[in-house]
Amino acid sequence: MITQRRSGFTLIELMVVILVLALLAGLVAPQIFGRVSEARIATARTQIDLLGVALDNYRLDNGFYPTTEQGLAALREKPVRDPAPVSWRGPYLRKDVPLDPWNRRYLYRSPTTAGASGFDLSSLGRDGAPGGEGEDADLSGS
Repeated sequence: MITQRRSGFTLIELMVVILVLALLAGLVAPQIFGRVSEARIATARTQIDLLGVALDNYRLDNGFYPTTEQGLAALREKPVRDPAPVSWRGPYLRKDVPLDPWNRRYLYRSPTTAGASGFDLSSLGRDGAPGGEGEDADLSGS
């Protein structure tokens, strides 16, 4: 008598493999997505710091920061609005002003709301609204 052997997996074996993969995905996915959130926050902080350096260079050349109306665009193109910079030596950024990691513009104000001669630069985080916690928290620098 000749016995035939079938090669391949049984339905039970396939179900066990799928179950193991689902369990692994359930354990690993939250770790990966948590890292994405941390990476976005770190990217926003780094961009804010780099924009702050460019703004400081603008101030060193011109004696003042760009106004709120001139905005961060003054780091790429010489502003035509008053107060016109006399010693503009830009562009102060190699590329266009970046959007924050959540694809929104950074918020820029100069002079600050407190009336100081500096600037306020911030991102509203993932939710795009003031306040929040975690990835929704506001990030700022000046």
